[in-house]
Amino acid sequence: MQRRVFTQAGMAAAITAALNPTAFAQSGMPFEQVKILYGFPPGSAGDICARRVGDKFAGSSYTKNNGIVDSKPGAGGQIALNLLKAAPADGSVIAMTPFSAISLYPHIFKNLQYKPFEEFQPIGTASMIHHGLAVGPMVPAKVKTVKDFLAWAKANPDKASYGSPAAGSTPHFIGALLALNTNTDLKHVAYRGSVPGVTDVVGGQIAAMVTPHGDFIANHRAGKMRILATSGKTRSPFVPEVATFAEQGFPELTVEEWFGFYAPAKTPANVVAAANAAITAAIKDKSVIDSFTVIGVIPYGGTPADQLRSQTVEFERWGPLIKRIGFSVDS
Repeated sequence: MQRRVFTQAGMAAAITAALNPTAFAQSGMPFEQVKILYGFPPGSAGDICARRVGDKFAGSSYTKNNGIVDSKPGAGGQIALNLLKAAPADGSVIAMTPFSAISLYPHIFKNLQYKPFEEFQPIGTASMIHHGLAVGPMVPAKVKTVKDFLAWAKANPDKASYGSPAAGSTPHFIGALLALNTNTDLKHVAYRGSVPGVTDVVGGQIAAMVTPHGDFIANHRAGKMRILATSGKTRSPFVPEVATFAEQGFPELTVEEWFGFYAPAKTPANVVAAANAAITAAIKDKSVIDSFTVIGVIPYGGTPADQLRSQTVEFERWGPLIKRIGFSVDS
């Protein structure tokens, strides 16, 4: 029932925009410049993705100049999406977000201030990420696999912890499911984005972290961290030496999370189409692909309808899992 209601609501927003000729006339494309809201700190894989894609908007039918990323970190990305909700429905302000803030948060936050299926219009995806579990110097070098880490955690309960970029994020729940399914007590430490958590793991302040594995790669290659597993259906092309969770006996932790762009609901259909075309062109640009490679991000495009279907699938998948984990937030 929820899927049907939410899907119809999203489709209705697109149809309403498409049938509104006044909105077409007011779109003002190409814009002089578009603002891209992103709800996590600068320097993370997602932030870099938003900036590289936005840089390629210049000269498109969507905008004359490159898109400017406006970082609004906090509340696991909610601040940026609350600002998007209040933005003009003309396409001049859009947001990029991981699907967790769209598909997971309605199950988590009792007082969520936005209704993602009703108040946002999908534009299109830009990239896909695999999450990773990585450990730092607090964990002995002999720990090389997920099972090794779990054994160490059980033997060292005072040190058994993992960080994530936000409470209620997909990485948070990957760690929570790992702990729950293996009867291991792992303390969760929520950070305000990936970067500060990675810093603490490298500095020996916390044992491990689950986050987009691209945020680990440089330190992994430098020997400052060890990625123990990645969450993709297949091994990451960026760290092919690291086995997936599924290969190590944890298929339920297979997660491929996308970053998608959104506009306020009722944004004109031609504006959404122009923005989608700009995103699609950007992720095919060699310089963008090369920059994605450095941070472990895979170009991954799609239509607004594709994105709506996927966010609905993820909404339905994670609802029962989050209920099982038993995590919710009142505000």
